[in-house]
Amino acid sequence: MWEELCIVAPRAMAGSTFQALPGFRDFTPRECAVRNYLFETWRKVARRCGYVEYESPILEDTGLYLKKSGGELSSQLFRFEDQGGRDVTLRPEVTASLARIVAAEQRQYPKPLKWFEIGQCFRYEKPQKGRGREFHQFNVDILGVAGPSADAELIALAIETMLSFGFVEGDFVVRVSDRNAWLKFAEGKGVGEEKISDFLGLVDKLEREKPEVLKEKLAAFGMNLEEVQAFVSNPDNASEAYEAISVDLTARGFGDFVELDLSIVRGLAYYTGVVFEVFDSTKSMRAVAGGGRYDTLVGTISNGSVDMPATGFAMGDYVIRNLIEETPHTAMQMEVWLQRNAAGCEAYMVIPDEFRRADALALVTNLRRAGISVDLPLSNAKVAKQFQSAEKCGARFAVIIGEEFPMVKIKILANRSEETCHADELVGWMMQHLTEPDGPLLA
Repeated sequence: MWEELCIVAPRAMAGSTFQALPGFRDFTPRECAVRNYLFETWRKVARRCGYVEYESPILEDTGLYLKKSGGELSSQLFRFEDQGGRDVTLRPEVTASLARIVAAEQRQYPKPLKWFEIGQCFRYEKPQKGRGREFHQFNVDILGVAGPSADAELIALAIETMLSFGFVEGDFVVRVSDRNAWLKFAEGKGVGEEKISDFLGLVDKLEREKPEVLKEKLAAFGMNLEEVQAFVSNPDNASEAYEAISVDLTARGFGDFVELDLSIVRGLAYYTGVVFEVFDSTKSMRAVAGGGRYDTLVGTISNGSVDMPATGFAMGDYVIRNLIEETPHTAMQMEVWLQRNAAGCEAYMVIPDEFRRADALALVTNLRRAGISVDLPLSNAKVAKQFQSAEKCGARFAVIIGEEFPMVKIKILANRSEETCHADELVGWMMQHLTEPDGPLLA
């Protein structure tokens, strides 16, 4: 090992720089803060709607994903052999892991299972805007309910999530479809069961593939593009499940957020019924979330030992962040959150005279034990520089420990106002004022 270090180190020192691999990200404090905003919003919505959190391993047996995923996923795996000779994969999605866990543990929990996870996934695909090779996903699932009420509950949570980020009606739309409608269509056209997956893959690309390519591929199924497009555009082809979901969501006040779109079928092979995607309706109609019913996956993963209907959806951090930042009212909401939650500290100690450092340190301990984040200069510095440090770390208050001690001055940095209190009352003053607005952006 030492010989290897001696060989590598000079190369790095000679001027070569190491960067994150393509499609992977560094999370600087600002990036971490934005990520935490997404995570906190996701968690609050899920818990508010009665879901509990779980976690699955990042590394899984490769066979778990080859068994029922289908589509492009099998060619996008970060797959390798570990030191024990096992064929393993960094998880590309979470649903298969969830099915494995539920198959093994479902007897320990009352039904239905309403579970969510926020976790990192990996796919080897071309990095581009809104898509990387590593990403975080918000995964929400309901297991144990076969009817459309569970699908409606899940779609309602997706809508609640968008609203919690500050989006409003007109910013997004949930496009809902049902694979069963396409199965009946394909059956009527004589498509065999072994070719259904390939046919649905073509339907999934109706909006992305060139018409001439679609025509050629559909011809292999004995169909033409016009009849497929006619099926998509006919609202009479809506399934009973979709109608029930529409009634449910209308009762919740969410009817205007949802529309039928039979071109949505989703790419993974384990979907069995209702599917949906949340689309940005103000920009380029990007899908920011998607999911659907997968009633047979738990049975497949468990080799038939557990039969449990399920429905779920996922939202990735890349696209939703881009949409938040491109939409003025959601971007402002995020910035307000970052002001309050991403600062290095809430209060900064300003020590004009090093003679008072011991008094300042005692106050720092008291404030920190009360749950208030506090920072201070670690060496002697000019007062102006200390105030600059307070501003740079995002502190709301500068506490000045000066000649008047035990009286201290508190400068509210957002509006430059100043108050005075006794050192023994500083914790109480802070606890009260931390819940109050103190600047033009937060007022």
